[in-house]
Parts: sequence; structure tokens; C-alpha cells
Amino acid sequence: MEQGTKKITGAEALLHSLIEEGVDTIFGYPGGTIMPLYDKLYDFHGRLNHILVRHEQGAVHAAEGYARTTGKVGVCMATAGPGATNTVTGIADAFIDSTPLVCITAQVPSDNLGTNFFQEADTISITIPVTKWSYQITNAGEVAEIMAKAFHIARSGRPGPVLISFPKHAQVEMTDYRYKKFRQPKKAAPNGNPDTDTRIAQAVGLLNAARRPMIIFGQGIMIAGAEKELVRLAERGNIPMASTLMGISAVPSGHPLLAGNVGMHGNLAPNRMTQESDVILAIGMRFSDRVTGDIPKYAPKAKIIHVDIDRAELNKIVKVYLPIQGDARDILRAMIPAIERRQREDWMDFIAAQKAEEQETVIRGTLDRLSGCISMGSAVAAVARAGNGNAIIVTDVGQHQMFSARYSRFNKTRSLITSGGLGTMGFGLPAAIGAKIGRPDREVVAIMGDGGFQMSIQELGTVMQSGIALKMVVLNNSFLGMVRQWQQLFFGRRYSHTEMANPDFTAIASAYGIPAARVAEYPDLEAGIKKMMAHKGPYFLEVICEKEENVFPMIPSGASLDDILLNG
Repeated sequence: MEQGTKKITGAEALLHSLIEEGVDTIFGYPGGTIMPLYDKLYDFHGRLNHILVRHEQGAVHAAEGYARTTGKVGVCMATAGPGATNTVTGIADAFIDSTPLVCITAQVPSDNLGTNFFQEADTISITIPVTKWSYQITNAGEVAEIMAKAFHIARSGRPGPVLISFPKHAQVEMTDYRYKKFRQPKKAAPNGNPDTDTRIAQAVGLLNAARRPMIIFGQGIMIAGAEKELVRLAERGNIPMASTLMGISAVPSGHPLLAGNVGMHGNLAPNRMTQESDVILAIGMRFSDRVTGDIPKYAPKAKIIHVDIDRAELNKIVKVYLPIQGDARDILRAMIPAIERRQREDWMDFIAAQKAEEQETVIRGTLDRLSGCISMGSAVAAVARAGNGNAIIVTDVGQHQMFSARYSRFNKTRSLITSGGLGTMGFGLPAAIGAKIGRPDREVVAIMGDGGFQMSIQELGTVMQSGIALKMVVLNNSFLGMVRQWQQLFFGRRYSHTEMANPDFTAIASAYGIPAARVAEYPDLEAGIKKMMAHKGPYFLEVICEKEENVFPMIPSGASLDDILLNG
């Protein structure tokens, strides 16, 4: 909607533009070159909520957590030079995981560019490979137009991060401000394209004729808002489903057609199903190496239908039988009416047998322990029970991440927030802060390892200052657990620099004014987690875990899905 013209500074124009785009929260950290923008932000108190993080990377991860739980565009700000370069890891994480962000970084005045001016860095060149769009504002007059374009690019098609570099001179210049939102083009129906219509009909025919069909879905289902359509199609055709790591929670954990998670540390049934299936509908996923294993040996018997919003993903990694470019919800809606129900009893018996084998060989040994060192899986399962499947779980990266993916339970969509493609340690705590601020109505639990937690431990200060009721669990095994597991299995137990000497985490949390406790024995685990979940404010719980526990099943890197390890 076009607004009336008024004369304001470039900094004010940017802040007004954020409000026009429906932004309510900014995650950031001030500094010299961005000071004019922060000075004007002082006047926007009550209209824009600013969360002061303790590191610029944390600002981006917090914006990611906010975006992933709300479906909105996350916004973060940082100053020039090191402030801007500190955002790069978070931006790269958002790029590979398709998270919509607008990152605003300051820049030195244009007259000083290229002189090695104090805190000058070529932010545009640095971020071009990891953004959908990077742009440096040249004058205050273009702020409104550029911001409208930035939000459109971040949220449209396959979402992702946009970086706007905002030189100091443009922050203080005066401009005639008028905001006009970017008009979203009207989306054509799938059957408005004859080629797409034909491909949808072919896909339906393949699924109806299949003896052993399966659906593999990823985060694209949640991005498209296609959760209901996915379930309707699966139920209509009696087709089993499996999730990628990033797709977890799009379908409720207890759904009878959900076989589990695919991939390196996924469940036994969906990985073996992939190798035996005759038709696979892969939707909103990109065939990550963590999903496929050895590509020439991937799904050898299947005709693969691949649906994705990003045309570049089609036939990029796996050469598929039928590629369909389009929005997941639109494609599923077009397919549902023609899908026919089949019983496929032999296929369902095969799946049940795989689930039973995993229960006997892996799950029972992990969850049925009542003495000795606490298993990470048991701790995650206890959190799941205490949250009744309604909590948002945010993980860091490592063994605890895989245990969380396996043993958490979810009743609602957008409930597992994790770093998938980049595998960024330090993601968990700041992303959980953003998730809780985005969804204050829901319980949010950050589950972290002792390694990843220490990469962003300073964000306890953000929890303290913001006062959010975030629950934090550190599963402490005094190792960089995932690396140690690989060293044990593939490097002759040569534990090179993976054992950690840790501080007293509960004392550190207490120093930040956060109630904290430690659990080291099984009899105390359930009660300790229930106490944490019942607490009204922020709470920190350290769980001392088995030092050399491994997460199984596991497919070694580069191996086939047929080469699943069920134990060491």
C-alpha cells in the first residue's frame, strides 16, 4: 500500500519500512557505524522490539529460530567490519536451510570505501555466495524501494537470506519517504501449465500402480504450508511417509503412516524402504548427501518423482524419473482427487518388520536403561514425555541432535528447529531464543551438547536480559561426541582432541541469574526434567551422560543405505 510522502532520515526510512513489512522484533548488536540507525531505533520503542544478543552470529541464529517457528521473515542488524563478518556463518546456515532473513549491516561512508577505513570490509563480496541477494544502499532515497524488494526476495519462491549493506552517510541523509510494498504476482494454478498438468497426471498414475510406494518429505512441506495436503494424500492412497531431518514435525509423530526419518542416523524402516520401494514421491527435499548415501546405489528399484519449488534442485543430485517444479501445496492439491487407495499388505508387513527389528536391536537398549550412566536418548525421551509432544525442540549440532531427532515427539508443525545443511555448532541457544520470542505461547526447549553450548554460551546473557522463559538442557558427555564416535568406529579409537575439560555449567547459568540444576543418575532424571518444565521462567538443566555412547542406526559417510550399522 502506497503511503504519503514525508521527509525523514535514511535510518528512519529503514525502520518505518520494517514496520510496513509487519516486523515486530529485531535481533542485533550496535556499533560505531550503525549508531545513527540505533539512535533512531530509540524513538521506535513499543513499535519495534530489539533483542540485544551477545554476538552477531547469535543475532542471525536467533532470527533463524524466529523465522522457522513463525513462518515470518527474521530480521537482524550488525555494525560494519567485524560485526558484518560475524554474521556470515549464520547467513550461510540460513541459505542452505532455506530460512527467510533480512540482515542489515552497516558500512563505512561511501567516500571512505576502498581506503581500509576503520572497520571497513567488503560485505557484499563476502556474502554474495550465501545470500539470495546482497545489495549496498547508495543513498537514503532508495531505502524504501530496496527494503520492499529485500523482503519480497527473502520470502518468495525458495526462501532465504538477503543482506542489505547500509553505509553511514545514507543513514543520516534526508529523503522524501514513501513506502510501497512489493506486489506479489498472482500464482498460476499447477494445471494452468499443460506440461505440469501432464506431469501431475503421470505422478498420480505411478503412485496408483505402485506396489511399494513411499513419500519422502522435507522442510519444503512446512515452507509451503502443505502439511494437511501431505497427510490427506498419504491417507487417501494408504502410502507410507518418511521425513528428512529438516522435515521432522510436519507430520505428527504418532501418525500410523509415518515410518520415521531417513538418512545417516535415520530410522531403519524408511532407509530400507528407500532401497525396496518401486515409486518414491520426494517432495520439498533436496537429496542431501546425508539422505542418499552412495548416490549410484540410492533407491535402485524406484521410479522417483521429485517435486520442488526450486527448479535448480531437480536432477541436480539424483537423476529422477519425473521432475515437477512447483509449490508443494499446489502440486499435492492437484494430485489428491485422483489418488486411489491400495491396501499393499505385503509392503506394510515389511515396514512393520523393520520397525520391530530397530525396536529390538537399538531402541530398547537405549531407552530401557535404569542404572549406570544416563543415555542421551533417555534424556531426550524424558523431555518428550514431559512436554507431551507439544514443545518446540531446538537443537545444537552433534550426537544430541540425532538423538533429539529420533526420540522427540511432535504433535504440531514447525516444532523441531535445527541446523541441517551447514551443521553449525553454536546454533542451538540463540536459535531457541528466537524461537521462544517468536512463539511465546509455546514451551521451547533448547537441547545442546557441551561442545556446541560453549560456542554460544554468552547468549545466556540474552536470556537473562530478555527474561524469556526458555528451558535449556545440556547433555554433557565431556566429549565432542559425534567426532569421537567417528574416531571410535573409523579411526581406531584414536581420540585426537575430542575430550573436553568443562567448567561448572550450572554455576555459570546461576551467575546469569538463571535457576540451574544438575542430574547425574537415572532415578533423578525424570524428576529433574519435570521440575524444569514446571518452572515459570528460564531454567538450565545439565544432564551428565555416558561418555562413549554412540547414536545408531548409522550409515557411514559415502556408504549405501544398505550398509546400515545397528551397533558398533
